[in-house]
Amino acid sequence: MKDEIYDVAILGAGAAGLFCAAELSRSSKKIILLEGNKGVGKKILISGGGRCNFTNRNHTVQNLHGENEHFAKSANSQYAANDFIQLVDSHKIEHYEKTLGQLFCVNSAKEIIQMLQKEIQGHNVRLEKSAKVENVTFDNNVYQIMTNFGVTKARNVVVATGGPSLPSLGATKVGHRIAQSFGHKLTDMAPALVPLTLNQHHEKLDKLSGVSLDVEARGQHGPVFRESLLFTHKGLSGPVILQVSSYWRPEENIEVNLLPNENVEGLLNNAKNRTPKKQVKTVLGQFLPKRFLEVWPSQQGLDTEQKISELSQKNIEKWHKSLHQWQVTPSGTEGPRKAEVTRGGVSTQDISSKTMESKLSKGLYFIGEVLDVTGHLGGHNFQWAWASAYSCARALENKD
Repeated sequence: MKDEIYDVAILGAGAAGLFCAAELSRSSKKIILLEGNKGVGKKILISGGGRCNFTNRNHTVQNLHGENEHFAKSANSQYAANDFIQLVDSHKIEHYEKTLGQLFCVNSAKEIIQMLQKEIQGHNVRLEKSAKVENVTFDNNVYQIMTNFGVTKARNVVVATGGPSLPSLGATKVGHRIAQSFGHKLTDMAPALVPLTLNQHHEKLDKLSGVSLDVEARGQHGPVFRESLLFTHKGLSGPVILQVSSYWRPEENIEVNLLPNENVEGLLNNAKNRTPKKQVKTVLGQFLPKRFLEVWPSQQGLDTEQKISELSQKNIEKWHKSLHQWQVTPSGTEGPRKAEVTRGGVSTQDISSKTMESKLSKGLYFIGEVLDVTGHLGGHNFQWAWASAYSCARALENKD
């Protein structure tokens, strides 16, 4: 490994690294794939509850965000969700659509890893596991990759090391350190697709742990999401909160519409005319869980025991606003160990959007999560991994 000079060294055998190697494997390039773990595709294995939400049928560039909202357009146009679906189908991997275009393996996430390994096997790719990358330098037109096994030399290096989310799976910041060593800037990074925590002011809400509601939610930045919210012992989770977390910043509010299918003011006014002797909890209990109504309203200064006839118009308006525009300020997130991805990363300012090559160091490429491109929940981060890896592979394939 010390004496050979590879055409391409790919750092990281996660989704992006494996797919880049697979796409390059049939070229004449001599490739080495370096993985710090004992096995490949650790995040693929645990994703989607072990069934891997490998892409999203409805994926568009609008499902990806970063400082440069246009950066992902080129890769997205080069390799679409349907391209990866066709690859999965060609390997006869059974899959199903869950909700909102999310595609999962019927059997196991292992099938996606096996598929990528089959694409690589028998070609010009050398896989080295337990090879922890420590540093990369450039000397005499060759990149020197320092690992715990020694030095690997390559004319081109693809950084596919991901972000620091889920450190229990071996995730590190090595890709970001490599980028900085070659003059690249990093955007602000934070855990994303992660549960949010609440402070002591909301301590009674831990009694709602396990209660789930279909809601609409948004932060002060970013779009409105419509999915389920889950109350936990620590705060808020569920798909809608994971989505909002990617846009949330410390000390900012999030706004939740707890009854998006109903008009609370209309419900209560109608009940006041028709069934004035009923209690508020009876009317709203048709649409909200009993345990929710026993705990949440008191936090908002609302009384579910009141008879509808006793409600003033001001009371009704307060119920309406509280349920449709619940303002809550998270105290933080559950951090990298619970985050599915890391928001932010290597600034795309000095990266070619067509090839993923550094504009500062020829032959250095960045793909996948290590870049400042974050996808929405539901297979969009995997699709970014496939698309950025494909763009990189095509550029390297055509390189002398």
